[in-house]
Amino acid sequence: MAWVYYGKLVETKFQADCLVARLEDAEGWLFRRMPQYIGVFQTRSGRYGVKMLWS
Repeated sequence: MAWVYYGKLVETKFQADCLVARLEDAEGWLFRRMPQYIGVFQTRSGRYGVKMLWS
C-alpha cells in the first residue's frame, strides 16, 4: 500500500474537503479503480492537502 498525495495544498479545510468530494464523485472516469481511502491532512505550516491510499 502506498500513499499518493494530491499535488496542490489549499488554505482551508473546507477547500480540501471539496477536493475529496470531487475525487470520490469521479467514479471511474478519473481512476481505473477507486482508492481504498481518500482523506485530508494538515501540514506544519497550517495548509491542507489530500492524500489517497492505494492497495
